Amino acid sequence: MNHLTLQAMLPAHFAPWVLALDVVVEPLATEASEGITLRLPHNLQLARSGGTLCGQAMMAAADTAMVLALIRQFGAFRPCTTVQMSSSFLKPLSNQDALVQARVIRAGKTMAFGEIDIRGAVDGKSVCRSSVAYALL
Repeated sequence: MNHLTLQAMLPAHFAPWVLALDVVVEPLATEASEGITLRLPHNLQLARSGGTLCGQAMMAAADTAMVLALIRQFGAFRPCTTVQMSSSFLKPLSNQDALVQARVIRAGKTMAFGEIDIRGAVDGKSVCRSSVAYALL
């Protein structure tokens, strides 16, 4: 499975408002265990005053990235639902794209767990860390 295949999964499995984030799947690392990276383009519609990316957009991008990481892990889409998402916002992100890197920690028969790091595409500084749990349906 390559990044273009995962990009094509977006309209099939995500709501229109998620598609409006305009995320782009970056080329993949060789190993599926290394997860995936999405680029969330800088967009003033997703910003608060001063051009700072809002937390809601970061959390939506993080959740989207993890579902795509699970698709890569399983080799196909498996219906799932977010059970828990804990996010820590480390610093503001302004006037640059965000890179959203999601990695599956464990994927079993009924549950999956992952970690997401969001960082600035220009400066590489981490701005948000999330841990997630999904029920696999």
